[in-house]
Amino acid sequence: MLTHVPDDVVTAHPEVAAAVDEAVGRHGAFRGALIPVLQDLRRQRPLDGVVMQLVADRLGVPPVEVYGVVSFYSFLGTSVAGTYVIRLCRTISCEMAGAKDIAAVLQEHLGIGFGETTPDGLFTLEWANCIGQCDAPPAMLVGHRAVGHLTVGAVRDVLEALRAEAMTG
Repeated sequence: MLTHVPDDVVTAHPEVAAAVDEAVGRHGAFRGALIPVLQDLRRQRPLDGVVMQLVADRLGVPPVEVYGVVSFYSFLGTSVAGTYVIRLCRTISCEMAGAKDIAAVLQEHLGIGFGETTPDGLFTLEWANCIGQCDAPPAMLVGHRAVGHLTVGAVRDVLEALRAEAMTG
C-alpha cells in the first residue's frame, strides 16, 4: 500500500525534497520516469530511504518498487559514489581475457576494493555483469564511456588521465 510522505519528513529534509521535486519536474510524475529520476538524483546524493520514499510518493508508485529498482541496477545503488565510477566487466569473455589482472591493478592503484570509494571521493570501483563489450575484452565503463582491450598500461593511463582531468576542472 502506498503511503504519503509525512510532512515532518519533508520539513526535516527540505534539500532532498527540493532535489526530488526538481528531478520529477524534469522527467514527469509517472511510473515511466522512475529510472531517469533516480539517475538524476544518484548524481547528487545517495539514494537513501528518504529519497526513495519521496520519489515513490511523487511518482505514485509503491516504495518497494523504488527500492527494487535501486537495488537491482548497479548504476543506481544506495551508497555515495565517487566523481568517476569505474565498473569492470566480469563476464566470461572478460574474465578469460584477463579481467582478474585488471581488477588487481585497479585495486592497487586506487587503494580500494570493489564496492568502495576512494577517501577523496574521486573514484568508486564496482563490478558489472555485462557492459556490452564482449568483442573487446577485458572492458570497463568509466562513467558511461566503455574502454575495451584493457591492459595494465591502459588502466594506468586511464586513471592518470582521470586524475589530471579532476585537477583541471
